[in-house]
Amino acid sequence: MLCATMKAMLTLCFFLAMLAPAAVSAQTPPPPLPFPGAATGGAAGIPAQAPVIPFVDLSVRNPTSGQEVAFSVQLLLLLTVLTLAPSIFILMTSFLRISIVLDFVKRALSLQQVPPNQVILGISLFLTVFVMWPTLDSIYTNSVRPLSEGSINASEAYRQAEAPLRIFMYNQMRANPENIRLFMAMRGLERPQTLADVPTYVLIPAFILSELTIAFKIGILLFIPFIIIDMVVASALMSMGMIMLPPVMISMPFKLILFVMVDGWALLTDQIVRSFV
Repeated sequence: MLCATMKAMLTLCFFLAMLAPAAVSAQTPPPPLPFPGAATGGAAGIPAQAPVIPFVDLSVRNPTSGQEVAFSVQLLLLLTVLTLAPSIFILMTSFLRISIVLDFVKRALSLQQVPPNQVILGISLFLTVFVMWPTLDSIYTNSVRPLSEGSINASEAYRQAEAPLRIFMYNQMRANPENIRLFMAMRGLERPQTLADVPTYVLIPAFILSELTIAFKIGILLFIPFIIIDMVVASALMSMGMIMLPPVMISMPFKLILFVMVDGWALLTDQIVRSFV
């Protein structure tokens, strides 16, 4: 019985081995898959030119001339300026005064979440661009564009970009240059005769202190009418015996009504912009 089974298995394996080549030859090969960029006249599926991956080589070598050393230092200084760009934009432009005044308005109206701080900063940003546009245009015309064209070097571009900012900062302190005298005296420098005699490192902190003072003065003037409304509402509530009712809940709608009736946003924006002229 075992021998008969083995013979049958061997016979089946023999027939399968004979039929395998015929089955393979009878099958049609599948069409080649399309390949992007394949040539029309060449073999199907083979690209005429394989995509080339660019080779990036970063090498460090010693400078061969003094110009290369100077360029490296200039590049380092440029990266430093770009890092400090947000601080420069906030402290050396009209952004400082505008943002503080708008925050005072928000607090005077007793508003906690409306408008959000992001909206206040966005309004301050675009008002700053509006106020500083002549200065920014002068910097681009006299510094950025000539530097990109190669007509001036980096040191000259720095001087051309510094001059409009110095003039803007000095114009805001022209009526009251006490802050300039303060920092000049703390530094032990002689009394300046012209703007050119005031160093930039003295002009910047003097401008920041002046902007803070002006912004707080404007904030105090904005608080006065709203404080009067708060006092009137608080007195009325106390006279009616409503001691447990917060006066802010009653006074805030009246302050909002007053602010909207006098078109407060337009008046405030007009006065802020005119304060820089």
